[in-house]
Amino acid sequence: MVEIKTSGEIDAVRAAGKIVARALSAVRERAKPGMRLSELDEVARSVLESEGATSPFLGYQPGFAPVPFPAVICASVNDAALHGIPGRRKLADGDLLSIDFGAVLDGWTADAAISFTIGEPSQADARLIDTAAAALDAGIAAAVSGGRIGDISAAIGSVGRAGGYGISTDFGGHGVGRSMHEAPSVPNEGKAGRGLKLSPGLVIAIEPWFLAGGDDRYVIDTDGWTIRSADGSRAAHVEHTIAVTPDGPEILTAA
Repeated sequence: MVEIKTSGEIDAVRAAGKIVARALSAVRERAKPGMRLSELDEVARSVLESEGATSPFLGYQPGFAPVPFPAVICASVNDAALHGIPGRRKLADGDLLSIDFGAVLDGWTADAAISFTIGEPSQADARLIDTAAAALDAGIAAAVSGGRIGDISAAIGSVGRAGGYGISTDFGGHGVGRSMHEAPSVPNEGKAGRGLKLSPGLVIAIEPWFLAGGDDRYVIDTDGWTIRSADGSRAAHVEHTIAVTPDGPEILTAA
């Protein structure tokens, strides 16, 4: 069932969103060559602790996963697009890193993701990241009262396809609020004018992820979590939690 949030409930998600933004900023600032991914997870944990918040990722186990997720961030490097487990791998200059993070505060959840390179990006990586960001902007712009979920999906997909990137609809945006994953699903490709009608009070996470090689296929690592491009090409993943309002979409996880 799709839950429409009150203004007070949107305020509560926004409060969690501020923690998400702070943690992502802290992780990005600390991400340097030689830093272990597990150390970045500790950075995010310290933000949660300081804010009296908890993680919706830690211990989460959806049906496809053989084990609960063991961290508070997803840290996906290079050809990994989603759900990377932050272990002892050290970052190197030129790595493309995607960080996904959520926070729960007073029972309300927000979720966001960023992609960036360690050091100066290659032209190809910069274009991939910029295209994902442009798709996120387009998806958010389409999240207007009276529109449809398909408008968001079509906006994201058109930007990604124009860039020549691979897109999978198996994992994408979703409702968020009392829990990390709520109805409705917000695919990263679709047809405008289709799907759920967007109403004020709807809170969703919009999250494009693109595969640089143009192949839509992915594989899942033996860890049961990490999703990689099937062709070994790089990937980028960006996300914001937003609210549909009478005055247009509002980003709840903005820095």
